Amino acid sequence: MSNAMNNNVTAKVEVAAGAAAGVAGKQGEKSPEKAVARSPVTMAEKLAELKRKRETLMLMGGAERIAKVKAAGNLTARERIDTLMDPGSFTERNGFARHRCTYLGMEKKELAADGVITGFGAVDGRLVHVASQDFTSGGGAVGEVHADKIVEMMKVSLKTGSPFVFINDSGGARIQEGIDSLGAYGRIFFCNTLLSGVVPQISLICGPCAGGAAYSPAITDFIIQTRQAQMFITGPQVIKKVTGEVVTAEELGGPEAHMHYSGDVHFIADTDRHALAICRKLLSFLPANNTEDPPRAEWAGGVERVEELNTLLPPDARIAYDMRRIIEKVVDGGDFLEVQSGFAANIIVGFGRINGLSVGIVGNNPAVKAGALDIDSSDKAARFVRFCNAFNVPIVTLVDVPGFFPGVKQEYGGIIRHGAKLLFAYSAATVPKICVVVRKAYGGAYVAMSSKDLGADAVAAWPSAEIAVMGAEGAVEVIFRKEILEAADPAAKRAEMIELYRSLFSNPYVAAGRRMVDDIIEPADTRIYIARALEALRTKRDLRPVKKHGTMPL
Repeated sequence: MSNAMNNNVTAKVEVAAGAAAGVAGKQGEKSPEKAVARSPVTMAEKLAELKRKRETLMLMGGAERIAKVKAAGNLTARERIDTLMDPGSFTERNGFARHRCTYLGMEKKELAADGVITGFGAVDGRLVHVASQDFTSGGGAVGEVHADKIVEMMKVSLKTGSPFVFINDSGGARIQEGIDSLGAYGRIFFCNTLLSGVVPQISLICGPCAGGAAYSPAITDFIIQTRQAQMFITGPQVIKKVTGEVVTAEELGGPEAHMHYSGDVHFIADTDRHALAICRKLLSFLPANNTEDPPRAEWAGGVERVEELNTLLPPDARIAYDMRRIIEKVVDGGDFLEVQSGFAANIIVGFGRINGLSVGIVGNNPAVKAGALDIDSSDKAARFVRFCNAFNVPIVTLVDVPGFFPGVKQEYGGIIRHGAKLLFAYSAATVPKICVVVRKAYGGAYVAMSSKDLGADAVAAWPSAEIAVMGAEGAVEVIFRKEILEAADPAAKRAEMIELYRSLFSNPYVAAGRRMVDDIIEPADTRIYIARALEALRTKRDLRPVKKHGTMPL
């Protein structure tokens, strides 16, 4: 560039600067107060502002709304977290997050924490990530940022290999955000699926959980619902309008409905505190992730004979009893956490410990439907077995099953498909599998209940065990029908044939002779047998064919 051009440019810049200064000077003459320099904000003032904002954040929807929560006998979202976590261990994440919606007046609304509190803390000293929806802040409605906060915690849970607990209390989708709220739900469902089988996921339903929101808990491992909460896809008003059916919210989506009819809920809690206590206890049986073994608890009681087991069974095999009586004698201190106690009660599933080791227990319950397997009990047991296998929890099976429950309703309902789920689950499980045949073990149901041929590692039988294709009474009607009809005394002949069949097949010794049973034990030694098998199988490795996954008959 030439000197002339340089001089010209410099002159223009100087003129422009002078003009700007002149304008500033004139403005200064008209408004001298604007020329006064503002004092810088001190750190003390900034800290005071932070304190005010944090205080607002702690109150979430405000004192008035919190008072309503308290009046209803519930805990606030923050109190729920504090009750779940070890004292002083919770750290909040993204508390100052804000929504970005500008539709339908949302640009004027400030929702504390965008309606959900997220973070991490400790439960019994172990890391747990949590999201707790706050109904006082925008009804806990799910929008874009609300969901992203939940998803972020889920992803961190996945990265750190720690359980994720989601406390649900929401009015549903934030309709002001339109389809963005639908996409938000989709991201939560997707992350639920990513976490499945990697870290335990527990959902607490402590308030409304309606519409699409109900599908997130359904994907998780366990659902704990309080008696004050409802969960459903379609509400009573819509059902009445579409189908004409009249039903209350409690009848439709209350905990009793889900426990006894749908089977969606695993535990019913009387209060928020009760729900959180169940959650803490449940976590105590589980590993943090699928690469760890369950925690071993201190147990000073030893592994001893339990003499009561020798006299617990009724003398007549046709008399019912409750399998819980046996379970409580087998587990440490009688401490058994039953899962889905009110659903498909003909089978019992839950967690206990034997010599401090966590185990999943599956047992037929002769007190309900004689302990026979049906559609619901097959589903219940199969799902539990799959969970235990995913998280390295050994499975103890106590068998007293007369068969699959008969009936047209069962056949039309798909008992073949549903029963196959249980066969598939036990066959696919690679964790230690220990089976004790207590009394009846008939037909295909015997095979389905963790039989040796489905890969059970240790199978014992009580002397009372009856292992056969079917019960003696039914078998003689098929095998000896002609002889009974032609006999001079059909009743006496029938009794004779029943006794013959029982002596040949309905005892554990034939099965032991075929190596379908490893040992026949005194009932009093059951706890010792299981404890020794668990110790021997702690290093079990079971290699399977390489595949993406099996095709379970869902």
